[in-house]
Amino acid sequence: MRLVVSIGAAAAALMALPAASAAFCGFYVSGAGADLFNNATQVVLMRHGTRTVLSMQNNYQGPTEDFALVVPVPVVLQKENVKTLPREIFRKVDALAAPRLVEYWEQDPCQQRMKMEEGGAPGGGAPMAAPSASARGGLGVKIEAQFAVGEYQIVILSARDSTGLDTWLRQEKYSIPEGAAPYLKPYVEGGSKFFVARVDASKVKFENGQAMLSPLRFHYDAEEFNLPIRLGMMNSAGTQDLIVHVLAPGQRYEVANYPNVTIPTNLDVREESRERFGEFYAALFDRTLEKNRGAVVTEYSWDAGSCDPCPTPPLEQADLATLGADVLRGGDRESAARRPPGMSTGGLVLTRLHARYGKGAISEDLIFKAAPPIAGGREWRVGGGKLEEGAVP
Repeated sequence: MRLVVSIGAAAAALMALPAASAAFCGFYVSGAGADLFNNATQVVLMRHGTRTVLSMQNNYQGPTEDFALVVPVPVVLQKENVKTLPREIFRKVDALAAPRLVEYWEQDPCQQRMKMEEGGAPGGGAPMAAPSASARGGLGVKIEAQFAVGEYQIVILSARDSTGLDTWLRQEKYSIPEGAAPYLKPYVEGGSKFFVARVDASKVKFENGQAMLSPLRFHYDAEEFNLPIRLGMMNSAGTQDLIVHVLAPGQRYEVANYPNVTIPTNLDVREESRERFGEFYAALFDRTLEKNRGAVVTEYSWDAGSCDPCPTPPLEQADLATLGADVLRGGDRESAARRPPGMSTGGLVLTRLHARYGKGAISEDLIFKAAPPIAGGREWRVGGGKLEEGAVP
């Protein structure tokens, strides 16, 4: 038998062939999740039409009174737009989409079946895959909304000046890094509102002295599909890893304003990689970025309702509702008219994007665009029997 790195599974719109035609002839050995990358920040985005549902896991470590979350948003959010999530949902998404090591047999038991399926496939078919309510005078900051969700006290702010917003946040005892005004400025000038949260310590659960903060989810309608990341650089002491999972009906996504690269896949590796896959993958990721400076790496894209081989069960209807399918159905009229009936797990593509950036290295937020289907990481061979070591259309 031999071991194969299977990273970046196939993606496309909807399944045009039976699921068996894309099946692996091996089994899952090991995965490389977000915990491999120094507690990487994780975000899950669900998108359809003009509606975006953004879920974020707060991996903050420290006193609850020092926690402050500031996220630029395009519109004023109300309490019904915001909710807390169970932490387990992020672990499940991470495990499902994480790069993985797969073991195949030297004598392929699926070879006969694969040949039969290749001969009988339909033509062209492919797997588709709580501050005061009044603003401080002279600072130009206005509280647009104020409410509590779970253990968080939330305010939605508008501002006329970034320095005034910086001052207001400090006067209201929000713990934000020094020198925040330059990072806030482009958002203020762009007309963004600000989702600001602090923790109510009386509602926090503690484990071994560590506050276990709930992930937050909020949704809004906007023509642009992006993720504000520049404020995160304020806390950066070096490089940071950001893992973004995008769920969308019949659609893979990549970034529009940075280079895109897929992680190498279908690599035959040595037996000792079985016990050192985390180390192996970290080196592979580093090497990929060395060759593609500033790129965002696609690590996975596949139908959210299936996996093969499965490191964890695929996403179920309840998981998708937790991540935003409940409100994705209620978007604008135009997108509602285009929405696939039922919004089932089998109609959603899960894409995993991995970015690494240092302080001052990011000049723009991540802007997402629809991308065509790709295939890879499934032990399929190209002409001459050679494994395709990467993603192909």
